[in-house]
Amino acid sequence: MIRVLVVDDQRTVAEGHRTLVERVPGFEVVAVAYNGPQAVERCAAGGVDLVLLDLAMPGMSGLEVARALQAMPDGPDVMVLTASRDLHTVRAAMRGGALHYVLKPFSFATLQAKLVNYARFTQAAAGQRDVLDQGEIDSALAALRDPSGTAIAKGMSKETLAAVREALLAEPDGLTETRAAEAVGISRVTARRYLEYLSETGGCERVPVYGRTGRPELVYRPRG
Repeated sequence: MIRVLVVDDQRTVAEGHRTLVERVPGFEVVAVAYNGPQAVERCAAGGVDLVLLDLAMPGMSGLEVARALQAMPDGPDVMVLTASRDLHTVRAAMRGGALHYVLKPFSFATLQAKLVNYARFTQAAAGQRDVLDQGEIDSALAALRDPSGTAIAKGMSKETLAAVREALLAEPDGLTETRAAEAVGISRVTARRYLEYLSETGGCERVPVYGRTGRPELVYRPRG
């Protein structure tokens, strides 16, 4: 059983994460911490294998917590769960020892996949011995990193999704489905499907723009 500490300063969010983790076989939440010092103190007491760590916390930030845990002998692994989207923070979290960086909001399926991959990694990397060769190391890391990436809806193309993301990033003021279709070279119906997917998974926000008559036009904007 993999023992998990959930860390988030928002109690309702923390309890929600606890509920999701406990739905995954092989994982149990041994404690919930609502700030950085609580998290460090609980990990120092032992009995924690994995920390699900928020970054934006008052006082001691999640990055400071990650660095403190990394300095502990036999400290727990860290998986970051955060709404922070800038790449500087992603790099800082990786340097701080985070094995995964999961953007909020996320679905149960996304978190489940990350946890299952982590369980495979710990199983592949278990034992106190030297590895036989490079292939054994590569196999252990492959268990942690899903080579196919985050699963998308059936019938959707990763290449088209990437193109729609690029179109959104190029238009910080937002895209309508018509403009997205023109930018990517797809139909309006297809553009709407991909934009709605990104909206549902937290990749962009959907904003109604009201004109003089008729229904409001939907504009999709990258989240800042």
